[in-house]
Amino acid sequence: MISHNNLFKILSKAVLIGACSLGPLSVVLTAQAAPTTTMSKTAPVFLGDGGDYPFSSAVRVGDTLYMSGQIGFKDGQLVKGGIKAETKQALDNINMTLLTYGYQKSDIVKCLAMLTDMDDFADFNEVYKAELAKPYPTRSAFGVADLAAGASVEIECIAAK
Repeated sequence: MISHNNLFKILSKAVLIGACSLGPLSVVLTAQAAPTTTMSKTAPVFLGDGGDYPFSSAVRVGDTLYMSGQIGFKDGQLVKGGIKAETKQALDNINMTLLTYGYQKSDIVKCLAMLTDMDDFADFNEVYKAELAKPYPTRSAFGVADLAAGASVEIECIAAK
């Protein structure tokens, strides 16, 4: 015969295993209510592709667009003119991605900038400030050793409606 305590342990374990096997669902248990489940209605949608490279140009989750980083590439090559020209082109590429998926610059909420030379930070900020408007998105900036294709700057942004 199974005691009440052991039966409770067995049933609790069965509920836990069953809940875990359902995938990414949240199981909410209260002492006085039956278990309820909540499922996210916003599965990621992978958009575009990186061509020969293994990444999507953006992923939309609900109304949030997560964009891959952009460097100052135009017509398959890095633009000439240094940090200012590269920053402008990277932001133009971001804007093109935004427009492609129904967003605009004012929807940007977060950016991450990577620069190979932090001495270029003032020039980067000058272009960034001219291309985006107040209220500016939150931003992080990092000095890095190298970037793809010998770029001086890479910018990655998140937009939300």
